[in-house]
Amino acid sequence: MTGAGRVEMQPAFILHARAYRESSQILEVFCRDHGRIGLVAKGARRPRSRWAGLLQAFVPLNLSWSGRGGLFTLRNAEPSGMSPAVSGSQLMPGFYLNELILKLLERGDGHPELFVWYAHTLSELGQGHDAEPVLRRFEVNLLNEVGYGLNLTHDAVSHQPLVPDQNYEFVIEQGAVPAEPGQSGNFVFSGADILAISAGIYSTGQQLRSAKRLLRTVLNHHLGGRPLKTRQVLASMRRCV
Repeated sequence: MTGAGRVEMQPAFILHARAYRESSQILEVFCRDHGRIGLVAKGARRPRSRWAGLLQAFVPLNLSWSGRGGLFTLRNAEPSGMSPAVSGSQLMPGFYLNELILKLLERGDGHPELFVWYAHTLSELGQGHDAEPVLRRFEVNLLNEVGYGLNLTHDAVSHQPLVPDQNYEFVIEQGAVPAEPGQSGNFVFSGADILAISAGIYSTGQQLRSAKRLLRTVLNHHLGGRPLKTRQVLASMRRCV
């Protein structure tokens, strides 16, 4: 979204906020129809701001803004419904989702379907669902939405459906190719595990571990070596336990 414009009551979530000047904030926002945008919330940090306590991550909002260029001015903000109540141990998975969106979505590119998936994922986290399968499903949908969709159902060489009890090497930008007899390693997966990733349904811990390994490799590739701070924080927390 570039140029002059005014948008009224757009469903949105705040991904990140930082202080701006003496009393304002710059917000990175994920909107249903406009994708990721930047907003200036003037006076938001004042004690008596009309937005006090509202401009928070994971809170479903309706936002209005106006302006031109790449940074717009927030005009109004209202809660749009019940908050998913992401809290406690689910906060870091939530921030991980936000960081992925910030790193992989270009500003101004609308992704209405991904917005629905994001809201649904926050709802699952807020309800206390196991974060691992929830995150893996979102990662697959995110990759599909930004144009990095994975072939998770067919052999990339023969184009035949994957065989559950056969092993495949997963090649980024290509997909699953039959593994050599006895071949092993971080990029070798059973057909059953790859099909589980495609369906987003994980019957075993092994399938979840395979999904995390495969999707992390693909995401790292498309992030171009840019580290994710949420991963670093989680790794540090585990070392301290």
